[in-house]
Amino acid sequence: MIGVLNLANAVFRSSLHSVSNSRNISIYIHPLQFRATEILLGEPLKKKKRLDPNILRAREERKKRKLQKKIRQLERHANHLKPIFEIDILPQLLQKENRACHLPVSLSEEEMERRKLLEREWSRYKQEQWLKDLHVMKSIMVSQEIALKELKAVSMQLYKKAVEFDDSFIPYSATGPVYTPPIEDFDSPDGEYIETTVKYVGE
Repeated sequence: MIGVLNLANAVFRSSLHSVSNSRNISIYIHPLQFRATEILLGEPLKKKKRLDPNILRAREERKKRKLQKKIRQLERHANHLKPIFEIDILPQLLQKENRACHLPVSLSEEEMERRKLLEREWSRYKQEQWLKDLHVMKSIMVSQEIALKELKAVSMQLYKKAVEFDDSFIPYSATGPVYTPPIEDFDSPDGEYIETTVKYVGE
């Protein structure tokens, strides 16, 4: 009896497997517990239109011609720089009569020799001045060190007071000789300006 039941179950399993392959049915654990899977909707593939090879070849040639035209345009404008309107030269200034070069008057040998001697004398004077300033600064520093040693021996409190940092020297300002003399009645600009920079597409 058991052998007959096993044979029936095997036949039932094989029949369900064949049904699942054809009717989209699957079984679980026991042959009698089965369920239907989700319905899968399909659509037939669209047939690709077969184009004439001549049309395809013409399209490819058209694309190539467009690319070649763009390459030629880029090569033609490769060395062109962006125009800077601030340094454009007026046409009147480009005329030869307005661009005559006036050479300076040639100096005589006596004048050239006099200027050379004057430059040497000036450099000698500045060197002596620098050496004197250096000597004065060294003597001041030596005198300061001797005074601080004497003060330290006399009173440690006064020595600390003398070597501490003085905040009153922080806002330091000095005026000295300049390279060019001041211009009389010069109206100093206040920093305002008008923006005239040209903006280009793609920047």
